[in-house]
Amino acid sequence: MTVGDHPVTTSGHCDPRFSRVREVFDRHFSDGEELGAAFAVFLDGEPVVDLWGGVADRHTGRPWEAGTPVLAYSCTKAVAATAMLLLVERGLVDVRSPVSAYWPEFARDGKARVTVEHVLTHQAGLPAIEEPVPLEEFEDLPAIADRLAAQAPLWEPGTAHGYHAVTYGFLIDELIRRVTGMSTGELVAAEIAGPHQLELWLGAPPDVAARAARLSAGERAAPAGGAGVANPPATDDPVAAMAAATRDKDSLMNRALGNPPIHKLPGGGNHPVILRAGWPALGMVTTARALAGFYRALVTGEILAPSTLGDAMRPRVGGPDRVLYLDSAFGLGYMRPAMTFLTPARGVESAFGHTGLGGSLGLGDVEHGLAMAYTMNRMVGSVAGSRRAYRLAEAVYGSLT
Repeated sequence: MTVGDHPVTTSGHCDPRFSRVREVFDRHFSDGEELGAAFAVFLDGEPVVDLWGGVADRHTGRPWEAGTPVLAYSCTKAVAATAMLLLVERGLVDVRSPVSAYWPEFARDGKARVTVEHVLTHQAGLPAIEEPVPLEEFEDLPAIADRLAAQAPLWEPGTAHGYHAVTYGFLIDELIRRVTGMSTGELVAAEIAGPHQLELWLGAPPDVAARAARLSAGERAAPAGGAGVANPPATDDPVAAMAAATRDKDSLMNRALGNPPIHKLPGGGNHPVILRAGWPALGMVTTARALAGFYRALVTGEILAPSTLGDAMRPRVGGPDRVLYLDSAFGLGYMRPAMTFLTPARGVESAFGHTGLGGSLGLGDVEHGLAMAYTMNRMVGSVAGSRRAYRLAEAVYGSLT
């Protein structure tokens, strides 16, 4: 197998029971769907799959190694939600309380009744930042949060849900700062990544950023937008509506995904500013092994109490998404199976997790004792996930006895 002029090999461990997983992983390379990628699975707390291969940088041919980290985009949201749930479990935050109980300035412009639960479930009505965020503000998360505090919601909070693709993280981060005095990245390092020895960063240090895989863009899923309206295109077909929104620079989808304007940085998501800023909606740099390890620790009750996780997994919203147009479903920060979180039939009732723009996936399943993660650097043009990740998950579930 080759990627450009570079030969490709895959490496790692795969329990014989999961041989079909390796077959799928290798086939993605032989069929030309991958540049570099990794996939890891835990079953009942034990590692059963740990695969990697390809190139971390298509320009230099640098190989993807066992510890190669990469920006995992919105897989970050589940980790940020877990940090918030730690505060809930400790009685420091009540999800039913208004955000303004912790962040008084947030109550302006019709947001006094927005609850923490509304934020975690994408019901706050703040999916897009109205004014363009200047590049010099990209690492000033409180300043971006102030912009959201000054906005009015686009719909009555709690009456509809729409994916807060980027704003979710700034809202969560400011809440965590107000309660703990720490950023989300600091809390994750202290309470999740550090204690569980996970190579997972919201704010990658320079040495980690230097060895991170470089993303290679496919079709652009989300060109930057400007002002526009909150109404979806006039069609009964959600897939067609989503496709139309992708092409419309003024659609709510593109406004939500395009500000702060990452595309203005050379290299986009590869730029050091994005890797070190630690945006809690999309800024996590991690390995597949570490992201799967995060879900392993969730599934085994090592991060959150089983009752806390069980309540967080309970679907709060579902159906047509005001931003993505496809059906989406959310518990408290975790995606549940829907068109935006495609799950093999065996996991439809019990899987939770989060996808990442371009194709990455983190998934846990308490009922089946599963934790898995897929990371890669060849982006696909869908905000709804990747068929590569789905095929790998399907192979995992199909390998269970």
